[in-house]
Amino acid sequence: MTAQDSKLDDTDDKIFVGKGDEQAWLTLALANRHGLVTGATGTGKTVTLQVMAEGFARAGVPVFAADIKGDLSGISEVGEAKDFIVKRATEMGLTFQPDQFSTVFWDVFGEQGHPVRATVTEMGPLLLARMLDLNDVQEGVLNVAFRVADDAGLTLIDMKDLRALLDAIVPDAGKKAADAEESPLADIKKAAQGFGNVTKATVGTIQRQLLVLENQGASKFFGEPALTLKDFMKTDRDGRGMVNILVADKLLQSPRLYATFLLWMLSELFEELPEAGDLPKPKLVFFFDEAHLLFNDAPKALMDKIEQVVRLIRSKGVGIYFVTQNPVDVPDRVLGQLGNRVQHALRAFTPRDQKAVAAAAQTFRPNPKLDTAKVIMELGKGEALVSFLEGNGTPAMVERVMIRPPSARIGPITPEERKAIMDASPVKGKYDTAVDAESAYEMIQKRIAGTAATADTSAVGGGGGILGQIGSIVGTIFGTNVKRGRLSAGQVIARDVTRSVTNQVIGGMAANVGKSVAGQLGGSIGRTLVRGALGGLLRR
Repeated sequence: MTAQDSKLDDTDDKIFVGKGDEQAWLTLALANRHGLVTGATGTGKTVTLQVMAEGFARAGVPVFAADIKGDLSGISEVGEAKDFIVKRATEMGLTFQPDQFSTVFWDVFGEQGHPVRATVTEMGPLLLARMLDLNDVQEGVLNVAFRVADDAGLTLIDMKDLRALLDAIVPDAGKKAADAEESPLADIKKAAQGFGNVTKATVGTIQRQLLVLENQGASKFFGEPALTLKDFMKTDRDGRGMVNILVADKLLQSPRLYATFLLWMLSELFEELPEAGDLPKPKLVFFFDEAHLLFNDAPKALMDKIEQVVRLIRSKGVGIYFVTQNPVDVPDRVLGQLGNRVQHALRAFTPRDQKAVAAAAQTFRPNPKLDTAKVIMELGKGEALVSFLEGNGTPAMVERVMIRPPSARIGPITPEERKAIMDASPVKGKYDTAVDAESAYEMIQKRIAGTAATADTSAVGGGGGILGQIGSIVGTIFGTNVKRGRLSAGQVIARDVTRSVTNQVIGGMAANVGKSVAGQLGGSIGRTLVRGALGGLLRR
């Protein structure tokens, strides 16, 4: 934080956030060192988030933010010069100038924004296991299922694909007779058992958890067309960053789905973006509201991955800002990566609350002029303790400031205004209609149906024109079109040869289908797939 003699407003390299005894400036070149916005309910966190989002957008930095209550949607409409807003601006030396920002609304359920979808393959087993709340054994079986799908070229797009695959890897019950027909899915079952014991009971548990997830609306999230993250990283015709708002009021009713979805987005950004080093300003700023949901009950393995993503995504040019009620909601090893801090008021009604206030005060660089722990409980609405990184990358001393008023509207927009914005959206029509491409479910059903059709044709003595007649003649020679019983050596050889040829043909067809379907994933079918830090598919 440094004082400037010029008129207070955003500059080419800084965002003006607030003013107290000193002025609070967020340096754009250090904005990808991440940040934290905390405070009790009703203390002004959402307004602070809007002020920062406006500043980034003015600087040409695209923004993504989850809107929990709907209040952030006002950033899309022109602000109103209300008395309290003009008064606060004047006290800070600002001239209030109403403004609005280009906004794109997104909604997992497709009700108040463009649908947001991902494929099951892109999500990966680690995050999906987290979403399903699976134990170690169940997560292991889910990893087996993904490995089998990757090796067999079975593209997992939606929930029915995953269900079909899980059914396919369940071992056959009991022992087969020597002359029994082999299952058309025998290769899938054998591959699964090769990675360890896959039991019907464990698969059944995973299937029940999938049903719970479907009831929470996950079936709308998994599918195509899948989200292209580059659509988040755009500027408007004036060179301002687009503000992407995830409508999350309904999504928050399924907190595990909400947290896993946002974590998936972070992991996709981490895997997709190239190394950028230190830039004059971030490529994208990501606001993660209700951040404590990300860390609640997270196993150590997942926490290690989250820490890795947060630590390394800085070099990809992405800034992450966690928004939550208390700094203690964020684990210490993640908290240590968050250099830019805004702390609104906390209330201490219980001994536990008092410890939380003391812990929050200790996260700031001390200021001899302030009793930080005491001030945290005295802050009024719109006031905050602020410490941003200075030019050398070290935190500035904490200062008590009044947050500047936003330029856009404060509060939610009307349904009519939202509809008008969506109708003029740059991605209108791209994601609005779901596509059910041929994938694992259809491929497995074709295997089963193909085997049944072959059996039916043999039972009636052939058919299908000249090819059917040739098949009938061959069947007569080798004895494969007679009633089922103990097969002769010639019949066994004929059957094995037929299956070998059939498997090669079907395998070739599946590879060709894989190259032409599943959107972004098609190019990955037919070769070894590699998964990233959080289990998602790496696109190469």
